[in-house]
Amino acid sequence: MSLEFFEPLFDSFPWPLQELNIEEKGVFFSYFLGILALLWFLWFFISNSNKGLPPGPRALPLIGNLHSLDPELHTYFASLSQTYGPICRLWLGKKLGIIITSPALAREVLKDQDTIFANRDVPAAGREFSYGGNNIVWNPYGPKWRMLRKVCVREMLNVSTFNSVYALRRRELRQSINYFYNQAGSPVNVGEQMFLIVLNVITSMLWGGTVKGEERASLGAEFRHVVTEIAALCSIPNLSDFYLGLAWFDFQGVTKKMKVLAKSFDEIFESIIDQKQKLERNGVGQESKDFLQVLLKLKDEADVKIPLTMTEIKALLMDMVLGGTDTTANTVEFAMAEIMHKPNVLRKLQQELDTVVGKDNIVEESHIQQLQYLYAVMKEVLRIHSTAPFLVPHCPSETCTVGGYTVPKGSCVFINVWAIHRDPSIWENPTEFRPERFLDNKWDYSGNDFNYFPFGSGRRMCLGIVMAERMFMYSVASLIHSFDWKLPKGETLDLTETFGVILKKKMPLVAIPTPRLFNPTLYE
Repeated sequence: MSLEFFEPLFDSFPWPLQELNIEEKGVFFSYFLGILALLWFLWFFISNSNKGLPPGPRALPLIGNLHSLDPELHTYFASLSQTYGPICRLWLGKKLGIIITSPALAREVLKDQDTIFANRDVPAAGREFSYGGNNIVWNPYGPKWRMLRKVCVREMLNVSTFNSVYALRRRELRQSINYFYNQAGSPVNVGEQMFLIVLNVITSMLWGGTVKGEERASLGAEFRHVVTEIAALCSIPNLSDFYLGLAWFDFQGVTKKMKVLAKSFDEIFESIIDQKQKLERNGVGQESKDFLQVLLKLKDEADVKIPLTMTEIKALLMDMVLGGTDTTANTVEFAMAEIMHKPNVLRKLQQELDTVVGKDNIVEESHIQQLQYLYAVMKEVLRIHSTAPFLVPHCPSETCTVGGYTVPKGSCVFINVWAIHRDPSIWENPTEFRPERFLDNKWDYSGNDFNYFPFGSGRRMCLGIVMAERMFMYSVASLIHSFDWKLPKGETLDLTETFGVILKKKMPLVAIPTPRLFNPTLYE
């Protein structure tokens, strides 16, 4: 049995098992499986009937198909679909996984049977950082989830609210442009800087405060480290998810590690909430209410039919910080890498920007609507580097039929949007970065066309489309308009992806900016 897939599993154990060599790990794992086999052997052969289920690889007793998984799950699942068809199954221990890899079947799940599939399969790690699943991502479909969603859309994630905080975005982006200008001729980490921009924009919208001075870079790096660690823990193969009866033991310490990371955020949230409440009690407020103030007011309203608890408020703050930072920063990083890899794309973008903005001016959001080629670049980046390769896995609330096969209640349904976006029967030369394919404005983010749905579809589609679009367009336009970019001497551009709940660039993009505007004051 190959232990390649289980290496991250062993690495996550809190015990001295991490010090074992590969042979010793294999012996331990064999004993461990033997013990579990005594418990699950009878269940497997009596209860685990594949009759009516989609086709899939042969499963072994107890471990199912865990032994054959590749850590790069998005490509592995795509290869399974090429062998077994657009709907296939595999056993993740006791958990049944259903893989969907066609627009027609994605439509069945996300539109035709949207209500049945509107729940989530919540991993142990996800439950821990989301205050027991009390956020929008993991909350079960129902009145509480609808209330939380309505609050977020009405108070923060809408065009009107986002327009009202343009000055905030502008300030943060101009500060970063000035940083790149001061680093001209030196290598800079593009992803880290983008993360810092988005983090400050989001936290300012949430609670009105930004990080300033020397603290800015260090705290931004710390935040990114925590966000990255949370995403990594959510991507680890966790026995607690594959064998629910073992969740209490937390053999790998995933839940324990997540508690530590979540606690660091919780302490920040608690401190900020306490400050806000003290200001309110002292009659000190702001002319413009931030998102946290709105949430605290809603919590205190006596006539709310579905109460908003303090736990849910903190879960929503966590949603915004985690959901908006790394995703946007990663997408911009992929975009900059692809643009640098295709000089003709860079040339077309700069020509468009010079025409619309001019080299004696700086980019403003008012220019964005005129940047049609940049819009095409954004859509192509979201196609070829899907931010969430499986979206967020769905979980049917009842047994149903998809594509003529049985999908049991409680199974984990993966919509492999990454594979759909690279399907050669849909896209010509699908692995080539070619923004021109989106210049006809045929494709949008509504989720109605299941050939292209980077933000998902149906009731549980992403709520942050406005934020993601604005931050991407404004950021990339400013970076390309203000600077020429090249790699450090001797470096080659690596576009390799690495799998996670959020797709990341395997090697960080480190590039050298060179100012291209004539007037130095434009960089202030």
